[in-house]
Amino acid sequence: MIDLVIDQRRRDLGGFEVGRVLPFARRRMVGPFIFFDHMGPKTFEPGFGREVDVRPHPHIGLSTLTYLFEGEITHRDSVGVTQPIHPGEVNWMTAGAGVTHSERFETLRRTGGRMNGIQAWIALPTEDEETAPSFDHYAPSDLPTYESGGLWARLIAGQAFGASAPVRTYSPLFYVHWRMRPGAQADLPAEYPERAAYVAQGIVEVDGRQYREGQMLVFLPGQAVRFTAVSDAVVMLLGGEPVGPRFIEWNFVSSSKDRLEQAKADWRAGRMKLPDADDQEFIPLPEPPAPASPL
Repeated sequence: MIDLVIDQRRRDLGGFEVGRVLPFARRRMVGPFIFFDHMGPKTFEPGFGREVDVRPHPHIGLSTLTYLFEGEITHRDSVGVTQPIHPGEVNWMTAGAGVTHSERFETLRRTGGRMNGIQAWIALPTEDEETAPSFDHYAPSDLPTYESGGLWARLIAGQAFGASAPVRTYSPLFYVHWRMRPGAQADLPAEYPERAAYVAQGIVEVDGRQYREGQMLVFLPGQAVRFTAVSDAVVMLLGGEPVGPRFIEWNFVSSSKDRLEQAKADWRAGRMKLPDADDQEFIPLPEPPAPASPL
């Protein structure tokens, strides 16, 4: 039933840690999901430094999906959007041929408070990799929800459990937020060939074993999976149809290595437009690692 268990790897982004789950050496993607970071959880005191902000940076060949449990982020991008992101909202940005954006923590810097959420990248199908960049934002009330027997569920994107979310997607996928009370049970059906579950909070039991916060379970195809909550738990379900192999380097995703090189050259040369509302700084292209010194 379970093909692989991936433990998050904690990374310090400058005063703020994330738990990196995808990509993983033994599992680069689950359906079209190619990147999965758990942001926090962290409690900020008012007045924390600007090094926590994510300065303007570029993407190609993907959509970013930001979903918060707690906190607030201000998104600004090169298609002209400025959008605060609050818990339960879906922030879906399609990079396509190229977009730049920043993620600032201005409200939390002023008020203090908790930050806790997930950022996922969804690789675009080959025929859509060069689509025009765009931005879509959805309120919690736009998204299908369900509640029964200690389970609360929200369909964030795609189609699952007989429901369809209004979020504009480019390939068959599902992304679901579960909250489970102790003892609650729920099943993940076998309708997609690639499926995973990330335990964002608490402990759940699957197939007689317990899994806890920070672990992603990647499932074999063809069999429904039953979850039992051992404690209060938050579980994120994700997957879909595969879109084919992808290369990933820095913030760029593509089916072509040549396209990655072009994107790197464009960013290095300043040919990618910065957000109009945040164009005074940017993240430089990382330098390649230095060659090893001869012995």
